[in-house]
Amino acid sequence: MSNSSSIILDAKQLSKSFGGLKAVDNAQIQVKQGSITGLIGPNGAGKTTLFNLLCNFIRPDQGEVMFDGEPIQHLSPHKIALQGCIRTFQVARVLSRLTVLDNMLLATQKQTGENFLQLWLKRGQIKQEERENKEKALSILESVGLIEKRHDYAGALSGGQRKLLEMARTLMTRPKLILLDEPAAGVNPTLIGQICEHIITWNKQQGISFLIIEHNMDVVMSLCDHVWVLAEGTNLADGTPTEIQQNSTVLEAYLGE
Repeated sequence: MSNSSSIILDAKQLSKSFGGLKAVDNAQIQVKQGSITGLIGPNGAGKTTLFNLLCNFIRPDQGEVMFDGEPIQHLSPHKIALQGCIRTFQVARVLSRLTVLDNMLLATQKQTGENFLQLWLKRGQIKQEERENKEKALSILESVGLIEKRHDYAGALSGGQRKLLEMARTLMTRPKLILLDEPAAGVNPTLIGQICEHIITWNKQQGISFLIIEHNMDVVMSLCDHVWVLAEGTNLADGTPTEIQQNSTVLEAYLGE
């Protein structure tokens, strides 16, 4: 079990080329257990590619990723998710033709009913699990303000509501670390405020760590304990939000000042 001062995610010397272009070049990033960590950089800096490498959606050309003290770069994305490292996407991925509630229930991991043999041997246990999972899903939907939408098709939600659903769905997996790819992008200011409140609540009350890609600097600076800056696929700087705001290299290369 990790302690409060330990590193839950530690990636070193990650590189990935597409053809002759180095999208990520010898990059590193660390996330402390219980922290909200930011990842910023201009468009094309390699941030989403780095996310994909951390979760093994694409395989690195080189490098090592340690999660909760164990190497994960050899695991499939599904296995990494089972370890407790969950990611969301810049454009929220929901199952549009299923209801909001069904989207939540599908995220539940390690259900007894997933084993065909157990369908016949443990029917009582399976029904109990289904009741508990539904109660949990409804409770989470209530907490994020989507309870009234539970029977609506997910495809009918607004862009911001889809992002809320995608974030809420991660909680069904009992995550240790959630990687959020631009949670505030394309979202109205009211929903941005709600998303930030949920991140803070889940971090403080449930101890979930976060790594967040975000272009909205107000969101980054208000949420994050530590910020990493990526430029042209490589590390430019890291530090507290205040340190990053005052870093002349970052101001020149990233903010254009």
